[in-house]
Amino acid sequence: MAAKTEAFYATGRRKTAIARVWLTPGSGSMNINKRDIDNYFGRATSKMVVRQPLEATETLGRYDIHANVCGGGLAGQAEAIRHGITRALMKLSPAFRPVLKKAGYVTRDPRKKERKKYGQRGARARFQFSKR
Repeated sequence: MAAKTEAFYATGRRKTAIARVWLTPGSGSMNINKRDIDNYFGRATSKMVVRQPLEATETLGRYDIHANVCGGGLAGQAEAIRHGITRALMKLSPAFRPVLKKAGYVTRDPRKKERKKYGQRGARARFQFSKR
């Protein structure tokens, strides 16, 4: 196990959002882009998503979380932070991995927006067909 003053770093990703997460022993404060979690995320669901790995491992309130996140929307950013926290917790203690894996937080969600193709209106939608 690592020393108490050591910070654990991990990167989390979701769609086009990338989160850099630092986990340090502390009182449980969460800062995202130098702002408190309550000021950064307006929705309660986004705050809940960020806290999920800490609740699963029963470490809520033991570690301070500092995250820099960019890209994507707020929902994607919340899931990217969750992925980063999960990876940092696994670095902290490999014993957390089975709990986090069972909850589905370890696997990176690979889904992204499909690109628009030429000769079509969108990624899959075609232009309207008319015989005449």
